[in-house]
Amino acid sequence: MFVKPKLSPFRALKIKNFRNFWFAMLAFQLAMQMQMVAANWQMYILTHSAVNLGLLGLFGFLPVLLFSPFGGIAADKLSRKKIMVASQCALCLGSLVLAITTHLAVVTPVVLYSVIAFQSMILSFDLPARQSIVPSLVPSEYFVNAVSLTTILRQISTVLGPSIAGFLIEFFGVKSVYTLNAIAFMTSFTALLFIALPGLTHNKNVELSVSSVLEGMHFIRKSPLIYSTMILDFFATFFASATTLLPIFAADILKTGARGLGFLYAAPSAGAVIAGLFIASHHNMKNQGRILLIGIFVYGLATVAFGFSKSYLLSLVFLSLVGVGDMISTVIRNTIRQITTPDYLRGRMVAVNMIFFMGGPQLGETEGGLLAAAVGAPASVVIGGVGTIIATVLVAIFIPKLRKYQGHELAV
Repeated sequence: MFVKPKLSPFRALKIKNFRNFWFAMLAFQLAMQMQMVAANWQMYILTHSAVNLGLLGLFGFLPVLLFSPFGGIAADKLSRKKIMVASQCALCLGSLVLAITTHLAVVTPVVLYSVIAFQSMILSFDLPARQSIVPSLVPSEYFVNAVSLTTILRQISTVLGPSIAGFLIEFFGVKSVYTLNAIAFMTSFTALLFIALPGLTHNKNVELSVSSVLEGMHFIRKSPLIYSTMILDFFATFFASATTLLPIFAADILKTGARGLGFLYAAPSAGAVIAGLFIASHHNMKNQGRILLIGIFVYGLATVAFGFSKSYLLSLVFLSLVGVGDMISTVIRNTIRQITTPDYLRGRMVAVNMIFFMGGPQLGETEGGLLAAAVGAPASVVIGGVGTIIATVLVAIFIPKLRKYQGHELAV
């Protein structure tokens, strides 16, 4: 399915605009990953409740559901660079609120829910702009590599971010994580200022209207390869959202504490980075639809194994395999969606996709928390992994176009 590698896995980073974007997103992703660990840990320490942990996901998803259509239109109508720059400032403000309230010992679950909801609203505008801008940063022959590198970036951040957060929580307290988050968002802001895209990132013909939203939805409905990958995004992350329960595993089951929690969060991304570098070093990948489905199947199976594990080391191995499966499918899914969507619709396509790829894990956190409260965290994770496997098999059966997809046109 792969041929001998002939190209550098980092070739897109030779392009200045993409390199600035990549470093800006690295700082952004580090901040988001550190904050996820800090907020989940702080909520569990405040409440010792799986339900409260799950509700963090609900408060993170509802603003996406409400505001992502407007974010998609904005990304197709306005300067995508300006949207991202403004977003980093707003996200920085949210982190500063958490840092100050934690330092003053006045932080409550309501404060956490409110800031998470505010930042999710901002992400509803940031994410469509961020994902839609990539094709404007690199020549077409570099695009698949750029997608791989942006996916690897996210995984590197989820290796480093949780590990840094766990260390900081252990030795300096949660407020230190929120303070570092604010610095990281401003670092991202600075790097974005050096991206130069005159005339390539906005379309004044797009209107802020219901018809503009429906135009994006109609395009997706007519594209089986796009909507099938969105369905997989949602159900895989909804059923297999084990990460929201990792504080319970670290504190009560594996008994590793905050430092161990950081490595548990990092393990899936460690596996994903290794898989991502392998994919980025190869080209002319065939049978892409089948590989995508196999990747998600591995993701679900490894989740089941993690749920059964009582060993810290085995848990790290299984979570790493979760990351391998996720990376394989993510690179293919993102590439399919980006190259088959015209630029003037790309923001709205991403906005619709946000409901799936953010709604799945966010609602999955709520589902996982409620189910864990009823049957226990390990059983909740196992049930989620089984649900992922079933959903993958059903998509493979009922949407054969995805299963048969070869991807020859994606070869570099």
